[in-house]
Amino acid sequence: MKVKDCMCNDVCYCLPDTTISDCAKLMNSKHIGYLPVCDTNQKLVGVVTDRDIALRCIACDKDSKSTKVRDIMSSNVYSCTPEDEMKTVEDKMSEYQIRRLPIVDGNKVVGIISIGDLAKNEKIEPECVGNTFGNICWSNTKNAE
Repeated sequence: MKVKDCMCNDVCYCLPDTTISDCAKLMNSKHIGYLPVCDTNQKLVGVVTDRDIALRCIACDKDSKSTKVRDIMSSNVYSCTPEDEMKTVEDKMSEYQIRRLPIVDGNKVVGIISIGDLAKNEKIEPECVGNTFGNICWSNTKNAE
């Protein structure tokens, strides 16, 4: 199965100069906890999560109305393409212990895939989803070093 058959196509994103306050409001209005950060051409430059906001902004006493997403986002981003096989998604999620991957076509973000998308897809074996989820959640010695 291809990634394009399982990914969410309704992608919200923010710009690097978006304030943390505006980013959090967007997440709240869309009921999401993860946003790709893109330039004006929708080229992926990073990702920001609700956890990033809590730990890298609020917990550090930064002003959410003046701090920019670029100041707290993760810029080392793993992604897949719509034409990748689902095994690639499972492998990347497992190896890097991440729950969501942006899907890029060329340089443009065209989708998101999450562990929840894998779990909801009837064509993906529950055992594969369980193994992937276990690998994401279970700290191993490789990532603990």
